[in-house]
Amino acid sequence: MASVKVAVRVRPMNRREKDLEAKFIIQMEKSKTTITNLKIPEGGTGDSGRERTKTFTYDFSFYSADTKSPDYVSQEMVFKTLGTDVVKSAFEGYNACVFAYGQTGSGKSYTMMGNSGDSGLIPRICEGLFSRINETTRWDEASFRTEVSYLEIYNERVRDLLRRKSSKTFNLRVREHPKEGPYVEDLSKHLVQNYGDVEELMEAGNINRTTAATGMNDVSSRSHAIFTIKFTQAKFDSEMPCETVSKIHLVDLAGSERADATGATGVRLKEGGNINKSLVTLGNVISALADLSQDAANPLVKKKQVFVPYRDSVLTWLLKDSLGGNSKTIMIATVSPADVNYGETLSTLRYANRAKNIINKPTINEDANVKLIRELRAEIARLKTLLAQGNQIALLDSPTALSMEEKLQQNEARVQELTKEWTNKWNETQNILKEQTLALRKEGIGVVLDSELPHLIGIDDDLLSTGIILYHLKEGQTHVGREDASTEQDIVLHGLDLESEHCIFENVGGTVTLVPLSGSQCSVNGVQIMEATHLNQGIWCLLFKFLGIYCCKKFRQEGSMCILELIVD
Repeated sequence: MASVKVAVRVRPMNRREKDLEAKFIIQMEKSKTTITNLKIPEGGTGDSGRERTKTFTYDFSFYSADTKSPDYVSQEMVFKTLGTDVVKSAFEGYNACVFAYGQTGSGKSYTMMGNSGDSGLIPRICEGLFSRINETTRWDEASFRTEVSYLEIYNERVRDLLRRKSSKTFNLRVREHPKEGPYVEDLSKHLVQNYGDVEELMEAGNINRTTAATGMNDVSSRSHAIFTIKFTQAKFDSEMPCETVSKIHLVDLAGSERADATGATGVRLKEGGNINKSLVTLGNVISALADLSQDAANPLVKKKQVFVPYRDSVLTWLLKDSLGGNSKTIMIATVSPADVNYGETLSTLRYANRAKNIINKPTINEDANVKLIRELRAEIARLKTLLAQGNQIALLDSPTALSMEEKLQQNEARVQELTKEWTNKWNETQNILKEQTLALRKEGIGVVLDSELPHLIGIDDDLLSTGIILYHLKEGQTHVGREDASTEQDIVLHGLDLESEHCIFENVGGTVTLVPLSGSQCSVNGVQIMEATHLNQGIWCLLFKFLGIYCCKKFRQEGSMCILELIVD
């Protein structure tokens, strides 16, 4: 079990607060944060016995209000304090979550995303993850697979920020898997090979995110954004397969706001209402979980029936596992230092103080087959110990010994079979991932193949089959023919009218030419060719009866992709 880790960060005064000649009311000392109510005189108490100062203790208090202060905490220091733990948790196989909470304009997006030249937690965590992957692969045989997705919750509707050219981006449905918990149906998942891929997707998602100007923030986030990394690692440890899957949720919440302070009307007012509704639900969930955790810590106290209202908002439903579930969670509360925001700041500090009482139950997310292999191996070791301890002569005639021998053999055979299946699965995955020129991007229930090299798409010779094969055309010559050719063929095909050495594809600097060899039948777009022919994007070739092969070269045009239409003669 682990408590939610809570940090508070105070930003510098902004232009609006300086124009209002606001006073500084936040002091920080180590993990303590103190807020001062300037309306109450020093040494006195206000109405209802209110104190002038209130002090809260958190896991971390980050003073970022003055760059010249010796206590100033930079973006890099925030990452080293919090972000490195997230990367470590992912490699250990735990789920992790980081979310920023605070009033609008308090610095949440800056803390999570940062700005040009001063990255926030999300990009630094992604960069740190791939830096460690690169370090690990140098000395270890581990294999890794990383997928990312990016969504926003706007007016209680889920929108995919990374889906390209599709009308189905708004109002995606949230479902609940019996084992894996809540998930977003049809949310696109993008396989990434390095931090550059992540950065590109992150920028695209941030451009699509809903923002607007309010009275308190010129670029106020009008939605909650969740950037998710699914990190899978596999390796052999002492000849034992190991595979873990970690989900990292990096959440930038929209800011809580008051309509009179932001000057919101019309659409902005409706947005603010939905934002506050989901944040109130988040507060109710945090309070309910804190009550449950306190009850669990006091076994002598009679347990109360506490209902946790996860489903009262889309945000809390999606974060169900991160709050009170299987995750190592960090909350960053961002606050303004100005007295004009005293009410919102105090509310944020109380919110964060409540959250630190939540107890999560993080567990290592191990692959089911790998877990079964480990359990079978433990059982094999136990049976071997029992057999070794017994009288071998007496055991030969014992029915119990025979059954133990049989069970031992069955378990060993099962372990061998499961290990082989697991190894084959990862070998196939790695063969694809090692092709640096090939990128897979999951779009809904489909997979998009991006290739930087010219390539052929071959259609199965069985017309009833849906199988296709992707052939890369290497620089230079790619020979096509049969298995019985006198020289080794790069692409081996089978079919009627196929010559042993049928044709050659010449790739020179990305320009592809089809060269038919003597006696072969080759057609380009339905026209038979007898000599070397230059191939353009999207043409189709008929090399012999029943097999269509397309030649294409990937090109970029404002981020769009060439889409091929498959045609079979």
